[in-house]
Amino acid sequence: MLMNEEHELYLKNIKRNKVKITVLRIAILVVFIAVWEIAAQLKWIDPFLTSSPSRILNSLVKFINEGTLLRHIWVTCYETILGFVLGTVLGVIIAILLWSSETASKVLDPYLVVLNALPKVALAPIIIFWVGNGTSAIITIALLISIVTTIISVLTGFKEVDKGKILLMKTFRANKWQILRYLIFPACIPVIISALKINVGLSWVGVIMGEFLVAREGLGFLIIYGGQIAQLDMVMMSIVILSLIAFIMYEIVAVIENKLCKKDDSYN
Repeated sequence: MLMNEEHELYLKNIKRNKVKITVLRIAILVVFIAVWEIAAQLKWIDPFLTSSPSRILNSLVKFINEGTLLRHIWVTCYETILGFVLGTVLGVIIAILLWSSETASKVLDPYLVVLNALPKVALAPIIIFWVGNGTSAIITIALLISIVTTIISVLTGFKEVDKGKILLMKTFRANKWQILRYLIFPACIPVIISALKINVGLSWVGVIMGEFLVAREGLGFLIIYGGQIAQLDMVMMSIVILSLIAFIMYEIVAVIENKLCKKDDSYN
């Protein structure tokens, strides 16, 4: 009975802390927005340069009434999700292939390091020249930005799995596929989830950078176009929308992480 009471008290404390953290997060956001609006209204800051929450809201309403906002959001989300999925899936597949061949892994390791260190922005003009001036170029840029990081992080995770466990499976004549399926992959779920979280941000960077260069629609286009015509309200509105969508994508990855961790705990 005492153990049950202590366990219930422990769970209540965890829930209380979660609620406390959520309330503090919301409070910080509300205070920031309020101070920003007050500072703009009292001319402590120049609203033309920094915009304000009310001006951003007015810009949002204007775009909604024009019926163009959803199209811009859809284009950017489509490019980002496709680049994110392709970068993650292809990155994991290539990491598996390199893990299965130690020779190939050692040969290609310096090339991966160089590609990871290379600023992907420098490749954008070449990609546009090769792929074309359009959506395919933007998706390719997002793909290239995320794929190398995925390969390196996942491959490193594969190599850090306990060698003793791999040797034990080999003594029972397990092949590479069985070792990968029953040992490597379950052990590297946290690494893969970490790669997903990183790729959320990298995919957005790739898409927005591509839209800056070649797009005629999308949130990145609104940002660069708003800057060119000195419409900072449009720029800030696009940035706020981008932040919200990126947060939603990150939370989806967090939900996947929690479900996978619960399954892993149930197996253990």
